[in-house]
Amino acid sequence: MKLILIRHGTTEANEKHLYCGSTDLPLSEAGRAALNERRQTVNYPSIAGLRVLTSGMKRCEETLILLYGDQPHEMIPAFREMDFGAFEMRSYEQMKEDAAYIEWITGDNEANIPPGGESGNMMTARVLTALGALIADGRDALLVTHGGVIAAIMAHLFPDDGKNRYEWQPKPGGGYVVDLALNQYAAL
Repeated sequence: MKLILIRHGTTEANEKHLYCGSTDLPLSEAGRAALNERRQTVNYPSIAGLRVLTSGMKRCEETLILLYGDQPHEMIPAFREMDFGAFEMRSYEQMKEDAAYIEWITGDNEANIPPGGESGNMMTARVLTALGALIADGRDALLVTHGGVIAAIMAHLFPDDGKNRYEWQPKPGGGYVVDLALNQYAAL
């Protein structure tokens, strides 16, 4: 089975360095322009015959359309980004003296839960359950999703690479082509 993972394009939250997971933002103007430019230089794989999926969030829906046109596809909410709860749509600069925020970013960032949100471990468990169903289906697939989701999938599939979540996270519009049968991948 082949799995193509593509991160959505840039949003205003990305540009302002805000935590953005559950907020359903569209792509920014600059994000749309960058994806259009990237499409001219990156050889995105064909999706002919593939099962096509997104997380259902605006930024992923728009990315799919910009890269591949208006395609029939499925929306699977389990592939949404981590919910940052009370820290959603806020920046480090805005919260650097907030005791709850400092507690969240201190120690085990995967286990710590932001108030009203989910931990990295919780998001990873949700994503890997959905990935298991996708793999069990057996069809080659394209998934347009989020950086944290892609990082969780890649860290799970390729643990021997020794990369952390941030090292696996592709740039907006980037991603990976994974061949599960051969246990290998290539970056987009």
